[in-house]
Amino acid sequence: MSRPTEAELPERETPDDGGEPRPPRRAARVADIRRHGQPPGLKDRRNEEHWAGRIYMRSLSPYFAWAALRLGFSPNQLTYLMMVCGVLAGAVVSLPASGTGALWTALGGAVLIQLYLLLDCIDGEVARYLRQTSVGGVFLDRIGHYLSEVALLTGLGFAAQGGWDTGGYVELGLLAALGAALIKAETDNVVVARAKSGLPADPSGGDRALRPRSTRIALARQAASMLKFHRIIGAVELSLLIVAAALLDVVLGTDTPAATRVLTVAVAVVAVLQTLLHLISILASRRLK
Repeated sequence: MSRPTEAELPERETPDDGGEPRPPRRAARVADIRRHGQPPGLKDRRNEEHWAGRIYMRSLSPYFAWAALRLGFSPNQLTYLMMVCGVLAGAVVSLPASGTGALWTALGGAVLIQLYLLLDCIDGEVARYLRQTSVGGVFLDRIGHYLSEVALLTGLGFAAQGGWDTGGYVELGLLAALGAALIKAETDNVVVARAKSGLPADPSGGDRALRPRSTRIALARQAASMLKFHRIIGAVELSLLIVAAALLDVVLGTDTPAATRVLTVAVAVVAVLQTLLHLISILASRRLK
């Protein structure tokens, strides 16, 4: 029922600025990238722009987009790098370690997720600058988000288990990963269902179409949105929580990663609840009408 998981349009789907001329890629300046790669209102996109993008990453990304243009990277190549960083973050978090070693793997995962977020910004900026936005790019962008969240949640399960062994915490991590994928699939399949029915991708009525028709469900959805508990399964937030849990485990000095295990249980519960609530929210709204 939460807002940030609804109508989650990819970064690379934002249209460019039309036919306005711009310098060749090797002559581009950071100011040119801000003008052509970051259209007006980009930071204000309520459902698509991450809070980290608004606060700091969109201020940094034009410098890296400038470097990517100078080095000859294509938008799709940057998206592939984004995928690699996201999946590697999950792999690093899953590495068998304990104590300060687990803290270092958690920090490594968090750094990789920040690179993932940076690349998620600059692939769209480069695509808009070069006028190379495409359906294929949007598809890759979506797959990248799926893979990264699934990898990080799975990695958390192994970290809570304490190694690359099967066990209950690994299963909880996989359950959370499944929930995160299903939430995105629910959102994406609204567009699929409308397209197969011959309807435009966006329902008429704007934000009103997103609201459940039932007053009780609408109030519950609003309450869930205010609590923002769904963010616990987002890659950026989760990577920071994994670091905090690993640090707490070091401070507590317990034989088992108790804080990391509590976090794993929490993300599994949130993922299951969010999957159900988001499905109810979609079915109760006008998005499928």
